[in-house]
Amino acid sequence: MTSLKPLLSSIVDYAGLFPPAQLSLPEAMKIYDRAQTSPHSWMLDRFVLPASRLAELVNFLADSQAKDSTQPLSLSVILSKNWATELEQLRPFTAGSHLKKTSKPIALSTLEVAPLPPAEIQEVCSQLPDQVTSFFEIPFDAELDPYLQVLQQTNAAAKLRTGGVTPEAFPNSTQLCGRILALAEAKIPFKATAGLHHPLRSKHHLTDQADSASTTMHGFLNVAILSAFAHQQTLTHDEGIAILESTSIASFQFTDTEIHWRDRALSLDEVIHSRQFFRSFGSCSFQEPIDDLHSLNLL
Repeated sequence: MTSLKPLLSSIVDYAGLFPPAQLSLPEAMKIYDRAQTSPHSWMLDRFVLPASRLAELVNFLADSQAKDSTQPLSLSVILSKNWATELEQLRPFTAGSHLKKTSKPIALSTLEVAPLPPAEIQEVCSQLPDQVTSFFEIPFDAELDPYLQVLQQTNAAAKLRTGGVTPEAFPNSTQLCGRILALAEAKIPFKATAGLHHPLRSKHHLTDQADSASTTMHGFLNVAILSAFAHQQTLTHDEGIAILESTSIASFQFTDTEIHWRDRALSLDEVIHSRQFFRSFGSCSFQEPIDDLHSLNLL
């Protein structure tokens, strides 16, 4: 199924430091290092880190007993609402002055920014380092047009929160579909974060706790396939919702040359190009998505 690989290549930003996993830095780094050498490393992209923990990472790598590596640790750093101070702390890393202190070089690949008013996004963009892609979170309860305007003006990308540790953190299908179609029409790339541990829409516990509540979660295959069709701007809103709400892998067909949904098809080239639109999703587990893909006989 050659068409699956470009759809999911480098799609997981590993966020093991965040809930519900909320691992320690050594634990998360161990899992990330192991994932980088696994047979499924082609699905892995960046290591997600809050800006407030960058010094902790440097100290950990400086004390690490691992052999020196010339391959950089690719980071996606999350800026809080205290972004001005955090950007100042990041500047030495963009200049490379801290790299010799660690067992492997650190590459600041992307920045993710906590929800801010559109006017403040413009200010942040004016101070961002060159050649670093930035993703600005758009709350689902916010008016969308002002965000679209400022992201188009600044060539920044969007971030959509697709879940969390409470049922209220999950947008419904109408909300999520509307956002994705609007971003596609505006030609604004996006990444997703939280709640996309499973390939297909399904009901799961919110955490590993025995008394954890359950809720219906969006599937990363649903989101990726919807985004690929949305990138072609050929879907209606109702069709987009239908893709998001598909719960059976039988709704989709993967061949060596195409991905099919109902009477529609995506060629390999269309799938590859669509990944310039839907860039990745953050997940606190790398193994869980892989295990589920195996259970669906997709890997």
